[in-house]
This record gives sequence, C-alpha cells and structure tokens, in this order.
Amino acid sequence: MDVQPDKQNIDQVFSNTVYYIDFYQRQYKWDKDPVNRLLEDIFYKFNEEDDRHKGLLLPADQLVAKYSWYYLNTYVTNKDQETGRLYVVDGQQRLTTLTLILIRLRHLAKEYESELYDWISQKISGTQGYKRTFWMNHEHDLPTIQALFDGAEEVPEGDGVTGKNMKLNYEIVSKRLQKELPDKDRFERFVFFFLQRLVIIQLNVEQTDVPMVFEVINDRGVRLKPYEILKGKLLGQIDKEALKSLNLNDLWERQVNAINAFSSEYTDEVDNFFIAFLRSKFSDTVSDSRKFDKGYHRSIFSFTDLDLDHNPAKVKDFLLNDFKYYSDLYLRLLNLSRNETEGYRHIFYNWLTQRDSQLRLILAACTPHDPDEDEKIKVVSYETDRIVTLLQLQRCYGGGNRFNELSYIIGEKIRNKDIDTIREAFNEVLIDELRDKLSIPELAEPFSYAYFKDTGIDLDKRFKRYLFARVEQFIADNTSMNMRHNIYNLVANTGPVNGFHIEHIIAENDENRHLFNDDPEYFNSQRNRLGGLLLLKGRDNESSNNEPYEKKLESYANTLYWNESLRADSYKSKLDFQQMIDKFKLDFRPLEQFGPDELEERQRLLYNIVKIIWRG
Repeated sequence: MDVQPDKQNIDQVFSNTVYYIDFYQRQYKWDKDPVNRLLEDIFYKFNEEDDRHKGLLLPADQLVAKYSWYYLNTYVTNKDQETGRLYVVDGQQRLTTLTLILIRLRHLAKEYESELYDWISQKISGTQGYKRTFWMNHEHDLPTIQALFDGAEEVPEGDGVTGKNMKLNYEIVSKRLQKELPDKDRFERFVFFFLQRLVIIQLNVEQTDVPMVFEVINDRGVRLKPYEILKGKLLGQIDKEALKSLNLNDLWERQVNAINAFSSEYTDEVDNFFIAFLRSKFSDTVSDSRKFDKGYHRSIFSFTDLDLDHNPAKVKDFLLNDFKYYSDLYLRLLNLSRNETEGYRHIFYNWLTQRDSQLRLILAACTPHDPDEDEKIKVVSYETDRIVTLLQLQRCYGGGNRFNELSYIIGEKIRNKDIDTIREAFNEVLIDELRDKLSIPELAEPFSYAYFKDTGIDLDKRFKRYLFARVEQFIADNTSMNMRHNIYNLVANTGPVNGFHIEHIIAENDENRHLFNDDPEYFNSQRNRLGGLLLLKGRDNESSNNEPYEKKLESYANTLYWNESLRADSYKSKLDFQQMIDKFKLDFRPLEQFGPDELEERQRLLYNIVKIIWRG
C-alpha cells in the first residue's frame, strides 16, 4: 500500500485543490457537539498563545508567526487517475466545518474593513476557467454553501441532511466567532493563527487501498456506524463511472434511508437488516450467528458465496440483486408488521408479541425475486405464531433463548425452500420439541388436551393477553360483530385506566374455596387455569375483583365477547353467534354458576377454539 503523508496548514489545504466528496462518504452529519468541540479546541490554543505573546508589539502576521502550531487531525484523499479529481476518503466533516468558519471570517473581514478579506475569500473558493468553484465541492448542496458565502438572508437547505447541517452549524460558528473576535486586531491575529498555525495531515492513498483505509480509520472510534463502514468498503471498490451509470450510491442511500425510518432511539434499523439478512443465509446455529453481531461489516467479506472482497464485479451484482431484493423485502415486512393488514395479519401479531425472528426466517425462505414471496410471508409468519403458541399452551416453551435456538434449526431447514417444505419443517421442529420436553418419543399430535388442561396464569403476561385477544378476534371474524377494541390495545395497553388485565372468574372467598373441597393448594391451582381467566379493561377489572360470581356476570356485560359468552343475554336473538357455534361445533353456553365442572367446560372450550385458530 502506498500512503503519502503531507503536513499542511489551512492556508495550504485550501489553496487551489477542489475536494470531491466520494460516494461512500456519508453526508455532512456533524451536529452542534462536534462543531463546538472543534471550536473549543481551536480557541483554547489560540487564547493560550495570544496570552503568552500579548506583550510583543508586532504586526499581526509577525506576532502569530511566533505562536506554536496546533495539530487538528488527519484527512485522507484518493486521486482518480482517469479524471484527475481528488476525492476525500475521510475527514470531510472536519473540512466542511473549517470551510464554514472561513465563510464567517470572510464576512467579519468585510465588517472590520480588513485587508485580509481577499486572502480569506481565496481559501473558500477559486476560479477554474469561467467557473467559480468551492474547494469543498458539495455538488448537491451548492445553493446552500453559495447562500452562506453571499450572506443571503434566505439559505436553502436542500433535500438531504448536508444542507440543513451546514445552515445550523454556520449559526453556531457565527455566534462563537462574534463572541471571541470583538475587534479588528484580535480578529486579524486569529485569521493568521487559523490559516498558518493550524496543521492538518493529508494522507493520499491509492484506489485499491481505499476500502481498507476507510475501515481502519473509521472503525476504531464511534464516528461511523457499521452500515456506513460497509458502504465504504463496498462502493469503494467500484470505479466512479460504474457508480454513476448504475446509480449505486443512490440505490444504497434510498434503501438505507427507507429502512432507517423505522429506527429506534438506540438502534439504526438498517444494521438490524444486515444482521438478519446475513444470519438468514449463513447461520445454522446461535453460535454461527454471533459473527454477525455489530461486526457484520467485516464478516460479510469472509463468505465465498458472496465473494465481495476485492471483487468489484461481485459487489455490483450483490448491490443490484441481493441487497436490492432483500432490503425491499425487509422494508415490506417492517411496514406489514406495524399495521394489521388483511391476509398478512400474522406479521403484525408476531411484531406485537415481540417475535423478531420471523423477519430472519422470511428472509431465509425467500430467494431473490421469489415468485412465491407473498405466500412465503404468510406461511412463515403464521407458522412462527403457531409454534410459539402451541409450545406455550402446553407449557413446553423454554423461553426466548430456547426459541432462538429452534429458530436457527428452522432457518436452516427452510432456506430457499418451497412452501410445502416450509410447513413440514415448522411442524417437524414443533413435534420434536414437544417430544423432548414431554419425554414422549411417540408423540404425534402437535396439540393435546392432556398437556393443555392445567395451563394457566403462569404463562407470560403479554402472551395471555394475546391469547384472549385472538379468541376475541376469532369470535368477531366468524360473526357479524365488530371488535370493540383493536387487538393492539388488547395486547399492548396495560395502564390502570385504559389498559387490559387478566381477571379471575373465581374470586378468593370462602364460598368458592368450599367448591374446591376447602383445599387451598387445589383451589389456587384450579382458579388459575386459563378457563377461569378473562381479559378486562382496567376499571372493569377493578370493579369486579372479589365479587361473587353473580355480581361478576353483571360486570362482564359490554366487555369482550368471550367474557359475555358466560351471560344468558349474549345468546338472545344472535343468529350469527349461533351459526358460528354450529359451524365449528363449539360448546358455548351461559353459565349461571362457576365451579369445578364449569371451569373444566371453559378450559375445554378454549382448547377447541385454539385448535381451530392454530390448527392444533
């Protein structure tokens, strides 16, 4: 590798060289914090030197020549041999901010009627033929920097973040310089210090070394994120003409920005995409998957199937095909997961119950431009919901860590497979897990009442709300009745007023204990079964807490349909409800009392509904 270091002051950096912003560089993203840190560093050194030499009566240029130099940092460039253009590989954030400082100094020079005005102006832009060009050549944001240069009252921000941040940071720079440079003498001393005593090292590297240098420089701090480093390592391999003709930079930015619209406060969603994609195609176990944590931007180059290391042709193919298809698919799944969409409900259900593995499993199942994409989305999301539900309801769910292990077993089995194979794989893993957890090698059915019979309140709280929400939706879907509360609120809302909570039908009182032979252990175990639980809104739950069953029945009116099915008036003149009962042969009936027999009846009714919903 040929690296050519060159120590320069700011006067030399901005003399007659136009710096182009390479495709893999992020936009100008510095906010107030790094800008203020840079200003603080510069003025700390300037004030220190200014105080140390304040007794010398010399012209500003001669005085500042005695000041110590101050090292700002390094910037890295690469010269395109065909066009002769010099591209900034690293450091454009700092160079752009230095340009904003120069623009403000130019305006101050005019205010102070300083003879340094022309010199400062030449450090911002120069003339090439008929055209004036800014040394920091933000081609797409030229109107912004031109307006700042001209001192215009209205400064356009453009479409991206570069123009917006230039405008905001220029205001920060202006306020600080106005405060620090209150008179012409101090202003001129600072200009000489800024241009002649601030030093920055230029490193020029060859094109073939750009991706490696880009990662080394940026991956040892917190300045760039994994996906930004990956962009540099991929796009840095491709020549400028191909990047332009194929619109690869635009493709990257468009996909990344769309996915990152779903980012949380702490996570860039596009990082989650790359991790999910790589795990879906190259990880068969949890152990395998760990190589694709936040270090995925390195690991991606180790897979021969992708062959992206020093291979521009493969990189172009990857970006135009795999990256484009799977990022589109991932974006589609994110949109479907946030809204309950007819035909794709299970994507939403799994997001609501925090089963993130569905995204990875769908990516695993689909092939680029998959003609069965729609059906695979539906099948994988449904089967993910089904396996978790049936394991939970039979008390065989080993928690999130165990299901994560199972999801990698499933992922390997369904990778790039057809619909029937996908269904078989999920069912096979479900049966194997039940056999193992129940110690029944000959088990053949995925859902048995014997293992559901005593399932109850010890289930995960969110899952219990989800179970009763799905029962509610089952009743609404098979009658002419609309849901009174949407499924999101039933599952996710837990506040004391509008939230939904689990209610015991059998209150804790002596009368009810007597129904269970006055055996405290037996009483508690029975009243906690799912057949003895309901989902009620906060205030309804509070009002019916320890009332006798007859009073509880009154409070169940106008709540959820599953709750109301305990009441006699819920069966009056409701033909569609009766038709549903007849269609599915379900033993719904009003219950005027609620003891052991009625509890068993409701548990079995719930079992039969679950079998219909999840093909148990």
